[in-house]
Amino acid sequence: MRHVSFTPARRAVSLECLCASIPLILLLLPGFVYAQGQSASTPQLANGDSAAQPPVLLDAMATELHRAFTSLGHQESGGQLPPYFLSYSVSDASAVLMQSQFGALVSSNQARMRVADVQIRLGNPSLDNTHGNHRAAAITSVHLPLSDDRDALARSLWQATNAGYGRAIENYMQVKTESELHAKEEDSSPDFSHEAQQRYLGTPAPPVAIDRALWEERLRALTKIFRQFPDIYDNVALLTVQNETDYFVSSEETRVVAPHCYARLVVIASTRADDGMDIFRSRSFEAETIDGLPSQSAMEAEMRNLANSLIALRQAPVTEPFHGPAILSGRAAAVFFHEVLGHRLEGQRQRGNEEGQTFTKELGKEVLPSFLSVADDPTIATFGSTRLSGSYLYDDEGQKAQRVDLISNGELKNFLMSRLPIASFASSNGHGRAQTGRMPTGRQGNLIVTSSHAVPEAELRQELIAEVKRQGKSYGLYFEDISSGFAVTQRRSPQAFQVLPLVVWRVYADGRPDELVRGVSIVGTPLAVMKKIIATSDKSDVFNGECGAESGVVPVSAVAPAMLLSEIETQRQPQGTTRPPILPIPGAETGER
Repeated sequence: MRHVSFTPARRAVSLECLCASIPLILLLLPGFVYAQGQSASTPQLANGDSAAQPPVLLDAMATELHRAFTSLGHQESGGQLPPYFLSYSVSDASAVLMQSQFGALVSSNQARMRVADVQIRLGNPSLDNTHGNHRAAAITSVHLPLSDDRDALARSLWQATNAGYGRAIENYMQVKTESELHAKEEDSSPDFSHEAQQRYLGTPAPPVAIDRALWEERLRALTKIFRQFPDIYDNVALLTVQNETDYFVSSEETRVVAPHCYARLVVIASTRADDGMDIFRSRSFEAETIDGLPSQSAMEAEMRNLANSLIALRQAPVTEPFHGPAILSGRAAAVFFHEVLGHRLEGQRQRGNEEGQTFTKELGKEVLPSFLSVADDPTIATFGSTRLSGSYLYDDEGQKAQRVDLISNGELKNFLMSRLPIASFASSNGHGRAQTGRMPTGRQGNLIVTSSHAVPEAELRQELIAEVKRQGKSYGLYFEDISSGFAVTQRRSPQAFQVLPLVVWRVYADGRPDELVRGVSIVGTPLAVMKKIIATSDKSDVFNGECGAESGVVPVSAVAPAMLLSEIETQRQPQGTTRPPILPIPGAETGER
């Protein structure tokens, strides 16, 4: 599933993989499947009924792609090298976006966008213009007309194809030169895998239609609640309702139309402690459609809980560096596994002279305690009653999504593969993902952690206290909520991670009440910390969020039970030096808010 955003994406860099707990929810609409071997111009329904005509956009893409692929590189076209692969990916999205702050509407817009990515490969699968650091240059993006005007669509694709072809020639020449000058790479796998053609025609998503006046009032009411809390200095509610259809055609005769829809409301509020530390909390609600979001009364109750939590954090003591036993809640453990483990199991991180390759040589070895198993399964849309953001039917290279068993009973078995091969893994397993405008790479979808050593959560807490006493410490930590984190995977930097908790409690061994603390940051290295998990709870929780890496920002999910670790290391977050506002917030003096 290719993700097109109507708002500026966070900066994505290859050194760090960044994730945030601003969820997306994906609805995979039921659609029709082409019968294998049929022409794209005469699709057949999977149940054998009469043929359905493909969308005009898909037909225009397929027609122009065929013309370009059979013409480029031939003498009469003025080209120099024929491409061996060509693909067009189009994201066609409509959205309603609203923002409220301090009880008033800031913006309310309806938008429509069509963006095409053209990928051209020159040379051959063993060595092509995408090799090494040239991968990103293989994508050329262009905005397409919003109407189904075949001539306008074809000319826009033609323009992007010409631009991309010129860049592909330049990069291919550089690749050939570099292959002669540079030392032999550790992993000399090909640059592209051979895959069978795919045919899937889903019903395109309809334009977004909501009662905008009703939802504008609902957003105003949600942020107005924070006026009752003079120590909360900033707040914002963001509503995104987006219906998107992804179209994919390639010179391998793959044809895919995959619709998906989501509604998401995120509320963020922040304060500043007297010592200058900035503190924030967020709450999100997501569903497949706008009607699936919670009632207004339920969301307003959550806003009051969020506000009271912020005030408590503002008054809580600052943590001290800690090394000892801790429990990660299910949600916290899900983020933890996504960051600490999941990124290092993405296929492209196993090749290249700059990658740290933490687990590359660990295949067949125990990398987790034997009671833990990990899979990534984008084919499941829900966990219990919770939608999973990382679900999709086909990835952004037109490959069918697959469940991948990564770790079985602690033993590493597989990696998340795009069409970039690595040693011992020559094929995609349906995990080539990218934001519009980026080159797909192996990425997580729905990371699922399961345990065969599970106990009730109350018993897990007692095991924590016992471990605290065994180590001679006065307390352990309980991580209730986590916002985000990042993982460094390249070898020029330490192979470390950092996870940023929002709500952390000290759990005292002598029976004192748990104590809320602030300013905690979990740090460490993956190989060391993963072996410290000694038990899990029997109840799993879900993290839905957005993950930013070299192929852009994509929606992801992780599911995990609460976990007890015998050792975890924390440090203090940056504190800041700016004092709380000198001028009181308007209305604070008189109580009028």
